[in-house]
Amino acid sequence: EGNKTTMFAHIGTGNFNGDTAKIYTDHSLLTSHKHITAEVEKLFQFYTDNLKTGNYKHLLVSPFFMRKQFHHLINREIQNAKSGKHSGITIKLNNLVDPEMIGKLYEASSQGVKIKLIIRGMCALVSGVKGLSQNIEAISIVDKFLEHSRVFVFHNDSVPKYFLASADWMARNLDHRSEVAVPIYD
Repeated sequence: EGNKTTMFAHIGTGNFNGDTAKIYTDHSLLTSHKHITAEVEKLFQFYTDNLKTGNYKHLLVSPFFMRKQFHHLINREIQNAKSGKHSGITIKLNNLVDPEMIGKLYEASSQGVKIKLIIRGMCALVSGVKGLSQNIEAISIVDKFLEHSRVFVFHNDSVPKYFLASADWMARNLDHRSEVAVPIYD
């Protein structure tokens, strides 16, 4: 732009497959946010030299950091609930089957965090069980188009943190693939 180079990044919840785009709905972010674009560049450097995993302050990247960062975000909601502050979690996924993440949601529920789940496909979490998941509401969306997006909202004492992601909460996505969650700042 002019005499200056501006980097742009596109991060989405799906892919660019023309066939599935006719039946899937996805969300994406096109941004010139300098910290996000720098981290996307760092991730692509990892793809060319996988000894350089990098450090990420904005992106949540699996298999290295995503699980740990989601744990941190859930723990913050637990602390907010214990302190009487506004807490809550809203998650939209295709599949929720990872035992560790389900256990973390059960822990948050038992500590008073209100959790809303929108799960399109497989869901191994059982909602509404007294003493375990009484603060979890889980629904599914079935529509003409396949709901494919992954969206996370952590209420964060009334200063919500929003993320779009490519990853479901499955071991393959959190531990064995390269996946990204991007914060939505604006």
